[in-house]
This record gives sequence, C-alpha cells and structure tokens, in this order.
Amino acid sequence: MSIPVAIGSTFFGCMSNVVFLELLVKEDPGIGNLITFSQFFLIALHGFIFTAKCGTKKPSISVKGYMILVAMFFITNVLNNYAFDLNIAMPLHMIFRAGSLIANMIMGVIILKKKYTLDKFISVGMITAGITICTIVSGQDVKKTVVHGVVQNTSELEDFFWWCLGIACLTIALFISARMGIYQETLYKQHGKHPQEALFYTHLIPLPWFLFLYSNLKEHALMAFESEPLPYIGFGIPSTIIYLAGNVFTQYLCISSVYFLTTECSSLTVTLVITLRKFASLLFSILYFNNPFTLYHWIGTLLVFIGTIIFTEIPQKVQQMTAPKNAAKKTKKTKIN
Repeated sequence: MSIPVAIGSTFFGCMSNVVFLELLVKEDPGIGNLITFSQFFLIALHGFIFTAKCGTKKPSISVKGYMILVAMFFITNVLNNYAFDLNIAMPLHMIFRAGSLIANMIMGVIILKKKYTLDKFISVGMITAGITICTIVSGQDVKKTVVHGVVQNTSELEDFFWWCLGIACLTIALFISARMGIYQETLYKQHGKHPQEALFYTHLIPLPWFLFLYSNLKEHALMAFESEPLPYIGFGIPSTIIYLAGNVFTQYLCISSVYFLTTECSSLTVTLVITLRKFASLLFSILYFNNPFTLYHWIGTLLVFIGTIIFTEIPQKVQQMTAPKNAAKKTKKTKIN
C-alpha cells in the first residue's frame, strides 16, 4: 500500500464506516455491542491468519503486556457504542470524540507531569468551549428514547436523564482512551512499535469478554435477521445485516489504513488526515442524514477543529517543512548570480 492509497483508504473507509454506523443506529440504537463484537471478530480473524501466521509466530510484546491495554480499549469501544442507545445523536457523538486532546492534556499533566505552553492551553480552551456549546444546544433537543426500534412514551425528564448518562459514557470513554494512549506510548518505548501485532491482540484478547454480553448480542442479532430486506437488492438479505457487513469491512479498511500511516508518515501527516477526515464525516452526516445542526453547532464545531489544528501545531510544522525548500531555492539563485 502506498501513502496516497492509504490516505484515500482512510477517507473512504472511515467516512463509509460512519454512514453504515448511522444507518445501523437509526434502525436499532441498541446494536452497539453487536457492532463492536463483529468488528473485533473480523480484525482478530484476519490478524490470526496474516499477522500471527495461524498462531505460529510469537508476539514481540507478551500477551500479559497487552492485557491492560486491551481492557481499556474494550471498555472505550463498548462505552462509545452504548452511547447511541442513550439518546446521543451522531453529530454530537463525533464532536465529543474529536475532543480527545482535552483528556490527553489532563492525563499528561497528572500522570506524566508534562508542562504545556500558553498556546496549548488556549487551544484546549477552544476545544472545551466548542464541545460545551454543542452539548448544551443538543441538550435542549434530546431525541426520544428508543427500545428495540420502538419509540417509547417517556417524559422529557426521563429522556434527558438517559441523554446525560450517554454524555457520561462518552466522557469516561474519552479519559480512558487518553490513559490508554499514555500506556501504549510506554509499552512501545519498552518493546518497540509493532502496529499490526497490537491491532491483532487488542481485538483478539477481548473476544471471550463478550460472553458477558451474550444475551444482548443474541437479542440484537435476532432483530438484525428480522429486519426488512433492502428493496433494491433482490436476494432478500435483511437490511441490518447488509449495513453491519458494510460497517465491519469499512472499519477494517479505516483502522488498517490509519495504522499504516502511523508507521510510514510523520505525526503531522497522520494528524492532518485524521482531523480532515473527522470534519468531512461530520459534514456528510449533517447533509446526507439531515441531522439537526444549528448555528451554535457550527460555532462549536469550528472551535473544536481550529483548536485541534492549533494544538497539533500544524501551521508551524508546515512552515518548517517548506522552509528548507525555500532556502535551497534561494541558495541556487545566489550561486547562479
């Protein structure tokens, strides 16, 4: 895979994944655990064949070393997907998860005793303000609680309570994910980077834990097989099954492309690609699915993404990358003269 292909695959895979995810959530808001299990199973199966060579290749990092990382990764995924069952709309979900830098900075200060410059605090302040605006505005228009695909006759107070619980799930997941990043960084410093191996074991080891979610998985799997078939596909395959297959495939394409970029490109390139992809996914979700998005949502979104660009120092790094080229051109002109 070349770098341009990987960037294209990241945009196509991740954006298509968001489309399939929203289609699934609209049909069954409680399908999150089934989605997570399906993604983990496919990626683990692929890794077992091509990375672990059917179990014949020993891991560079011990399985014990992966256990803490796996626990945090599993909890983060379950909480993020479960939030859809708690009245959280897709745009708010994406904006909230884009605020991971806040949690990373707080964890960096508390655990690693890092010190940040003023521009970092300003950028995090912008991200926090953006997420707060979007959260408050979204809280004024909470969607009705849905159970088994049926809208419930609940009061506004009950709907708001479940929405608050969804916000709590996203917040906890955000901080666990930040702590996971620090642990992963420590692990890689000790044993070196092994992205494909990490991808395999972080999806393989949690599979037995899904036994605790068996009843939930069975319930939503039955609902998926009982869903109406898509009218323009003549095979009579249930629509939810088609959406689930599309989601799992695009998730693998998305995550494998991002892992490839982290090993082949600078952190600037990876950050820029992921930031632009998130913004494009958000725009597509709003336009294609007609999700409610007010002026305040746009203000909050811009604050989040501008704050992200400032925090990751993208303008400065681009300037540094172009500076040597400009200096070389000036040197050549001087020599010619």
